[in-house]
Amino acid sequence: MRAQFFSSPSRSPMAAGRFSTFFLRVAAVPWRIVASDAFDRVLLVTKTLCFAHVFNNYVCGINLVLGSSMLPTIDITGELVAVERISRRWGLISAGDIVTLRSPEEPMKIVAKRVLALEGDDVTYLADPTCEDSSKTILVPRGHVWVQGDNIYTSRDSRQFGPVPYGLIQGRAFCRVRTSF
Repeated sequence: MRAQFFSSPSRSPMAAGRFSTFFLRVAAVPWRIVASDAFDRVLLVTKTLCFAHVFNNYVCGINLVLGSSMLPTIDITGELVAVERISRRWGLISAGDIVTLRSPEEPMKIVAKRVLALEGDDVTYLADPTCEDSSKTILVPRGHVWVQGDNIYTSRDSRQFGPVPYGLIQGRAFCRVRTSF
């Protein structure tokens, strides 16, 4: 008996049976149910992503704080802090709060500082922390806050760039989520 070679799968009797069975199964699938199920899943994922975006940008988020400007309150190796964003929107930031804000010098950078004075407050500060004779007094203008790092020797803050516009504040830190990596 000689081997039989087929030039295409459609000529094979075995292949023809498989294809027809496959097409019968495909035709029997209720495509409306499959499409409806797929649409429901896509809608669920979309709603979840929208909720996460709104929650992170308008209610509460997590920020990574690096650097030595907030020592000893926030560790130099980096800590994750929970930041609530509602206080900023309602104007409930008060002196003593630790806030995250866009750096006035580098707008793409988020920094953490402590609010020391609000609009209308007089601030007397040392322009150079190593020299006690370099004190200056300034009135914080309307719509601004005075922020400083807890580590006055290494922090770049309102002593260098002046009062910060309230609009640069991202939120108020209320909890350390994780200490040191």
